[in-house]
Formats: sequence, C-alpha cells, structure tokens
Amino acid sequence: MTRVTINDTTLRDGEQTAGVAFTAEEKLAIARSLDEMGVPEMEIGIPVMGSAEIEIIRAIVNLKLRAKLMVWGRMCEKDIRAAARCGIDFVNLSLPVSDIHLKNKLHRDRAWALAQIKECVPMALEHGMQVSVGCEDSSRADMAYLFEVVDAAQSAGARRVRFADTLGVLDPFMTWRKIHELRMNTDLEIEIHAHNDLGLATANTLAAIHAGATHANTTVNGLGERAGNAAMEEVVMGLRHLYAMNTGVDTAHLVDVSKLVAEASGRMVAPNKSIVGSAVFTHESGIHVDGLLKNVLNYEGFSPSELGRRHRTVLGKHSGVHAVRDAYDRIGLSLSSEAAHYVLERIRRHAVQTKNSPGAKELAEFYIESTYCNDLSL
Repeated sequence: MTRVTINDTTLRDGEQTAGVAFTAEEKLAIARSLDEMGVPEMEIGIPVMGSAEIEIIRAIVNLKLRAKLMVWGRMCEKDIRAAARCGIDFVNLSLPVSDIHLKNKLHRDRAWALAQIKECVPMALEHGMQVSVGCEDSSRADMAYLFEVVDAAQSAGARRVRFADTLGVLDPFMTWRKIHELRMNTDLEIEIHAHNDLGLATANTLAAIHAGATHANTTVNGLGERAGNAAMEEVVMGLRHLYAMNTGVDTAHLVDVSKLVAEASGRMVAPNKSIVGSAVFTHESGIHVDGLLKNVLNYEGFSPSELGRRHRTVLGKHSGVHAVRDAYDRIGLSLSSEAAHYVLERIRRHAVQTKNSPGAKELAEFYIESTYCNDLSL
C-alpha cells in the first residue's frame, strides 16, 4: 500500500451534524489547528449556501495554510460558479449514482448523470479548480454502472472520485471488494467517504485503503450526518498501528483538536471514546493494573505518549491488593497485608455506594480505619 491522504471534512460534513453550527471564529480556529497538526487536505464548506458561507471559506483561504482546500457542491453550474468565488484548490462535485437516489430523489436516469459529469467537470476545470466527482450512495449503486461513472469522470478531466457509503450500509469485507474492483478499473485517485450508521465507518475506511483507496474522508470525533463519519483520530492511529502507514498527521495534537471541536460543536466526547476519550488510558481492574505494574506492554497496545498522554490507574470495585499497595506507596504510606485487604474492601464499598473512585481524603480515612482495626485485633 502507498501513503494515504487524509481529507478532513469536519468543517463541511462535520458541521452537517444535526444542530451543529460553527461560528466563523470557530471555523478559523479548527482550520488552523488541523493545518498545524499536518492534515494535508480539508473540505471546508458549501459555497452555494450563500455569501456568508463564501466569506468564511475565503477567510480560511486567506490564512494561507499548507493544506489543500476543498469545497463541496452539486454537479451543476450554480454550485460550480459559487465554488469559483472562493479561491480554493479543489471542488467535490456530487451527484447520486444509485438507481434509488436517481429515480426517487431527482427523478432522473443514469444517462442524465453521465451527461452532467461530461458537462460540469470541464466547466469547473475552466474556473481553475481541480475536480473530485462525488458518487453519492456508491455503496448501493450497480457496480457496472459505477464503472461507467468513473470512466466518464476521467474522460471529463476529473482527478478523483469519491466513493460514498452514504448510509453506512457496508461492512469491511464488502468495502474491500468494491474498492478493489474500482481500483482495478481506474487509475484515478479514489477517496473513501464512510458513514457510521452501523458503527463501521473507521473499519470500512481502513478496508478501503487496504484495497487501494488513496484518500480518506474523516471528521474529528466522528462528527457528521446521523451517526457521523469515520473519526480522523481513529483512522490516523489505525493506519499507523495496523498498516505502518504514516499520514503525516502529528498525533500529539489529536486530543487538543478533539477538545476544540467538541467545544465548538457542543457534542462532548464520551470518556471511553477510542483514542481521545478521557478514560481510555485509565485502568482499574486488578489483573490489568498488576500487569501494567510489571510491564506496560501487557495492557497497552500503543503508548499514550503518542497522543501526549499518560496512563493512570484508579481504585474501585475491581481493584486488587497490588493496586491498593501501589496507590498508598505513591502517597508515602505503607500497608501491611491485613491493612491492604481491609482497605480494598472499603474501596469496593465506596465505589458501589458513590459510583466514584476514592480521593486522597478517603484514602487517608481508610488508612486510619485500617490502623485502628488492626490495633483492636491485637
């Protein structure tokens, strides 16, 4: 496999999350942060929405970022002219390619779609923009017809095609097969755009890259329509650790960008969210903590230091004696075997009753209790 290019669409499809609307300042801050961490391409808006959207897009363009900037539009003259006002590098011109979308949404046929590509792609090229042909609902399209669409895109001068699993209905095996077939039938760049309706967007994105896709659409924290898109942090780390592929994205910034987007979107990140969740390097289970104390590789598939983070252990219902003793050693208190077992039971009761790990105050109280109980037993 060759290197894959991340095309992050947080500022376009991410903002299409129901109820999410970024301010101009938030969009600029997110764009800067993505650029600083080395994201090579960004899809930053929909120009045909109007002058306010175009103004924000142009403001991002004026930042003079290193990243290549893309906008989204429909495969029609109106959207192309709006995109041409933005000064961007790349436009994704989208049209449906499945029969269900062509017939039921647009009341058009396959021939019409091919004619639109033939007419609109050269029009965008004349305005100085490179073109990606966005194939909406690719996953439900007839593959033979999809090959025709891709051939028409290439003949018209497009550089890329976007394979969109618009409804998130594929699994990784189907994704691999479809992208592999597509790869065997074109030398255009292929971009995978996966939705997460079945929780498989990241897996499908990785499968597509394994099959020959050259670009991956992602969003920070997996924002996007309905259940969202493939999460940028998951795709980047998955490529690094499963396929030894370097996307050029500095992973030390993933958590900070995640927090920035969470605040701007009003969509908070779950503590157990992979890669960027606050609790994903937190351990409680006695077996796990004991293993970590012996060698971190026992229970760390990759180092949290890659994300500028550290693992931590907490005490709770599933803790063991080793974890208790280690916690007290770190605050300068030594526990006898009897005291450690007493404190462990107190910690477990505390966790069940309060739904929280004990803090320093509680640990001190348990230590005093254990000493008192030990004295009574003598």
